[in-house]
Amino acid sequence: MSGGPKSGPGDIRGALEEKARELGFDAFGITRAETSDKVVEGLRAFVAQDRHGTMAWMKERLHHRESPTNLWPEAKSAIMLGVNYGPKADPRLLLEEKGFGNISVYARGKDYHDIIKKRLKALARWMVETWGCELKVFVDTAPVPEKPLSAAAGLGWQGKHTNMVSPDFGSWLFLGAIYTTLDLPTDEPHRDQCGSCRACLDACPTDAFPAPYQIDARRCISYLTIEHKDPIPEEFRKALGNRIYGCDDCLAACPWNKFAQVSAEAAFHARVELGAPALEDLAELDDATFREVFSGSPIKRIGRDRFVRNVLYAIGNSGDESHLPRVTKLCEDESAVVRDAAKWAQAQLKEVGDLE
Repeated sequence: MSGGPKSGPGDIRGALEEKARELGFDAFGITRAETSDKVVEGLRAFVAQDRHGTMAWMKERLHHRESPTNLWPEAKSAIMLGVNYGPKADPRLLLEEKGFGNISVYARGKDYHDIIKKRLKALARWMVETWGCELKVFVDTAPVPEKPLSAAAGLGWQGKHTNMVSPDFGSWLFLGAIYTTLDLPTDEPHRDQCGSCRACLDACPTDAFPAPYQIDARRCISYLTIEHKDPIPEEFRKALGNRIYGCDDCLAACPWNKFAQVSAEAAFHARVELGAPALEDLAELDDATFREVFSGSPIKRIGRDRFVRNVLYAIGNSGDESHLPRVTKLCEDESAVVRDAAKWAQAQLKEVGDLE
């Protein structure tokens, strides 16, 4: 080791947390680079029942996700970090505004991957300079069990919606991880404080939770609108409402959000054009304009065709016949998924006209 605080593991931990908070992390904890048998069993059951849908990487890299040491055998400790992205208002308020698209809170601002990765790398560089350790940094792009590790590190607990619940930030935490060869003192796991509450389960528009603490991605609107590349099954299209990228219903329903705080990071605040975008404008996007509008946004990765597909489902649910001309035009789009969604939206809007 060279320089810096080094008199003992406890001193290292204190210095680490101080540096992490200085870099803009809101939550910090440390756990062993391992997971429990319960976590492993849960992951295996999730994949065995095909609840991962078309996310093939979940199955292909299951072994690596089961434990940090399966991914990197030298890892001894996992430093878990959180950044608050709490919204200014309940995102469900926009669900009643049928002419506008509802985008998940996490995607209304700049891409969190870029911002958090930059902070993680800054912390990592400081650790290497200070203690000469080896490490690896991750933010949602590798087979890392972020949520179980964050719970074990005391950042909060995995709620019945399977996401993290923080006593300080509710359901609004971005997670990052650093695996390191440093053998660090660990934090106590946070106890589960969901109790008998089932607000998140009852809030789900598509009944994506087979049981508390279990999720079937194939029924989840976030999966369907983001990961699913084909036409969304018709049984879920009405339930989408005006959700065009992701869904926050289970997160927003959590009573622990009464302790949530608006994010201090301006980059996570909704861009003006993404807070309540008009469906009529989004339906007109071609590939070049889509890339321009969503530059620096996580939405960009799903591409124009999948995004416009989602917009058309929302238009079909709007009950607004004025959309018919643009919908009819998109029935001839080059993309098969767009054409399919346009024909469905066209049928829904014509049905509204027939009922009047």
